[in-house]
Amino acid sequence: MSNYELMVIFTPVLSEEEYKAAQKKYETLVTDNGGEVVNTKPWGLKSLAYPVAKKTTGLYWVMEYSAPTSFNEKLKIQLLRDESAMRHMFTVLDKYAVEYNAKKRSGVKNSETQKAEA
Repeated sequence: MSNYELMVIFTPVLSEEEYKAAQKKYETLVTDNGGEVVNTKPWGLKSLAYPVAKKTTGLYWVMEYSAPTSFNEKLKIQLLRDESAMRHMFTVLDKYAVEYNAKKRSGVKNSETQKAEA
């Protein structure tokens, strides 16, 4: 089992219920295939750097999960078939990234932040 982070940009025309349903769909896909969702974070509506499918904004969503390596291909196929997902990106997380994300979620400040606040 490896650790991954998935970022998806959904089309901005989704309603709040459709946006949440799309998130839930991918969370259950991970758990149904033997993975574990570590954390999810909906970023909401953000501007895009360049137009995608004639849209200048998108609904961002980030999910951190652990799953077997073979699962990513299934997830990729589902994302490509989904018309509401405009773009997606997988990132493999090493042990330092997993540790950093855990600290960030728990609210522990790192030395850089403490120096900036002083």
